Amino acid sequence: MIQTKILRRRAQLYSDIRQFFDTRQVLEVETPILSEACVPEPMIEPFYTDYHGPGSKRLFLHTSPELAMKRLLAAGSGAIFQITKVFRDGEAGRWHNPEFSLLEWYRPDFKQNDLIQEVDEFLQTLLNCPPAECLTYCAVFEQYTNLHPLHSSLAALQDYAAQFGVVQDRDTCLQLILSHDIEPHLGQNRPTVITDFPASQAALARKRADNPELAERFEVYVQGIELANGFYELTDPVEQRQRFEEDLIKRQALNLPTYPLDERFLAALESGLPDCAGIALGLDRLLMLIVGASHIDEVLAFPINCA
Repeated sequence: MIQTKILRRRAQLYSDIRQFFDTRQVLEVETPILSEACVPEPMIEPFYTDYHGPGSKRLFLHTSPELAMKRLLAAGSGAIFQITKVFRDGEAGRWHNPEFSLLEWYRPDFKQNDLIQEVDEFLQTLLNCPPAECLTYCAVFEQYTNLHPLHSSLAALQDYAAQFGVVQDRDTCLQLILSHDIEPHLGQNRPTVITDFPASQAALARKRADNPELAERFEVYVQGIELANGFYELTDPVEQRQRFEEDLIKRQALNLPTYPLDERFLAALESGLPDCAGIALGLDRLLMLIVGASHIDEVLAFPINCA
């Protein structure tokens, strides 16, 4: 059973987060957990349920509040944040629980570097840590593997990644190598921000205008833990639909189920999403860092095996 002091520390953490955003006039919002659609990312599996009331339909438990929050941004909400539960099937382990707590926030008129600076201030406030260092994805990849993520051959990446399992495509190789061989070294003395991810891993981030091989996406690491994932957000509805459709094709190639696209979100993009940057940060992992926990179960009142 979780200790009462952990419950109190989580409550204090959420209070501190709300104070951080209140002083910056960022509005707290709520969005639905259930949706008729979900993001079709090949690496994320949703939970779903069936609604039996008027207009019976299948509904998905959100894997992130991102799409709904962007609909609020398109409607003129201004800067917003949310503390919410999110759900991802099949994710359980030292750092994962299929139901987990997420902080997500969006800043209109922020570029990627503006948001990185605010995230740095957030971590210094909540973790009492030194200022973060910034490194590029390609530089850190070469530093720890002597491979270039964009220019090394697929065969070379496959040979390197074979120690972690059999893989076929470039992005899976890169993700395995990053998680197994690089992440444990990051953020050991101060938070590490990794920028300029490959464009093939852009998700909902813009590609860099000066180098379309790279995306304006960044991740934040503390003590070897991936803590947050941020984007300078893609606002082009045509490109976003194309990316979603490409993800559906990838899911089909992997024999994974496909799901309906979020047409309401795409319509919001067409109406006009303001220029903005956004980030999602894992609150259970943040709490683990604060209390010195070694397993996510230590900071959850009821982990999946006790739910």
